Amino acid sequence: MAYYKDIREYIKALEERELLWRIKTAVKKETELSPMVRWQFRGLTEDQRRAFLFENVIDSKGHKYDVPVLVGALAGSKKIYATGLQCKPEEIQKKWDQAQHKPIPPKLVKDGPVHEVIMMGKELKEEGLDRFPFAVDIPGFEGILRTTSSHFFSKDPETGVGNIGCYSSYVIARDRMAIGIGPVMHMRTNWQKAKEMGLPFLPAALVPSMVPAVCYTSVARIPYGTDELEISGGLAGEPIEMVKCKTVDIEVPATAEIVIEGKVSTSMEMNNTGAFGEYTGYMAEPIPCLIFDITCITHRRNPILMNIISQMPPSESSKIRQLAYEGVWYNFLKRDCGINSVLDVAFHEISGSCYYCVIQMKKRHPAEAWQALNAAVAHASFVGKFFITVDEDIDPRDPESVNWALCFRTQPHLDTRITMGKTASLDPSAAPPTAPWSEKNYPSPRGCSALLIDATRKWDYPSVSLPKREYMERARELWEAEGLPALKPRVPWFGYKLGHWPKEYEEAAESVIKGEIYQLGERVYQQRRQI
Repeated sequence: MAYYKDIREYIKALEERELLWRIKTAVKKETELSPMVRWQFRGLTEDQRRAFLFENVIDSKGHKYDVPVLVGALAGSKKIYATGLQCKPEEIQKKWDQAQHKPIPPKLVKDGPVHEVIMMGKELKEEGLDRFPFAVDIPGFEGILRTTSSHFFSKDPETGVGNIGCYSSYVIARDRMAIGIGPVMHMRTNWQKAKEMGLPFLPAALVPSMVPAVCYTSVARIPYGTDELEISGGLAGEPIEMVKCKTVDIEVPATAEIVIEGKVSTSMEMNNTGAFGEYTGYMAEPIPCLIFDITCITHRRNPILMNIISQMPPSESSKIRQLAYEGVWYNFLKRDCGINSVLDVAFHEISGSCYYCVIQMKKRHPAEAWQALNAAVAHASFVGKFFITVDEDIDPRDPESVNWALCFRTQPHLDTRITMGKTASLDPSAAPPTAPWSEKNYPSPRGCSALLIDATRKWDYPSVSLPKREYMERARELWEAEGLPALKPRVPWFGYKLGHWPKEYEEAAESVIKGEIYQLGERVYQQRRQI
């Protein structure tokens, strides 16, 4: 089946799967839109979540926009994300693995729907960003108008290799934005190279609304020097069609809804104008930003603006990041590092899908757990505060299962290690709010830290103290026959051997099942000894 040609085709797919709500009631973009979507992350289970299409957006002054707003359509849930990749939820990691091993280069075409309307010059100055209903994410606390669906396209000015990254951008004028890009982010590297080369600006394009496969790679932290569009093609199973921008040397998806072209100054920086909500679940204070002067806006007729609901986890941004990071780290550890014992990688959403990573392994040698931990923590300086390896019988996505392993398969003085040199990435525990930005990002003297924990078994263990599988399965049949509530089994849900289980223990257990309690008691009594 061909991949979605545009967002509109994708919206139809979401509707067919009952994964979209159309909201026709007038909704204020400053105070009502984001809180309405937020409720599904604070009041519904993940299976109940859907995307929202707001068709009647107004502002606090009563102005009605012609542009609908699509929220939660990329990663409102794992099911929605899988729909974006045209696969089953359980196939997402396989899709990412295939895309990284079989990338498909993009295809440049002469023109596309994204150039149906072109805004430059006087029109750009007088209207510009006013045309689009950017919503306030955290009404009551946010002191700036922020766009979270900010997929920026840029190029390495030395090699010409393309890069896509999702960075917060802030509206500061009809034809100007500020971009919050951390020191170790890839677009910042491109910007730094342009500055060192004496270039006055870095060409860039912001694309808020396009097919999911491209959006997914923009947040995935693909290694620098890899063109994310090739990975996007791998996810889609076909080349992504691209067109040249009108005013800058950048290519963008031909069927995108909106493209904001511009130049990022290499001679000026600024702080954004106010506090903003972040993926940590806390408000972040003004940060140093690059200045993005808009040179042109192109869009389709009747465009659709996409927004990503972020901030307090779980959120759409924590889900989109979680599923991408899991695919990227799994590929890195198993394929690039050659650690074949790695079975799965799980980033927990409560950490914003950034700071808590669990690696499931079928360990063949004691060194493999530490090899995986050291590699995982080094893969990106701004990702990861807690890295944990667990055995194959532990569910890496279930906190209770992981905590069980932490409690009974580790000795803290032997199985933990702290490593330094991490960046904070807006983590409020790194430094007080009043500290300089440089200290918040990389606290002196050696940056932030990460804790590595080997929670795998170091030797054979006694059997797990749950009934054997066949007895649990029979009990489930009885449970369901009685019409009791639907079960969602958690690992472990049956007992199994972990190496240390002497024959006499097995025989005793069989005697108990057969009802031979007294015979067993007599055998044990005959082995009594005088004390």
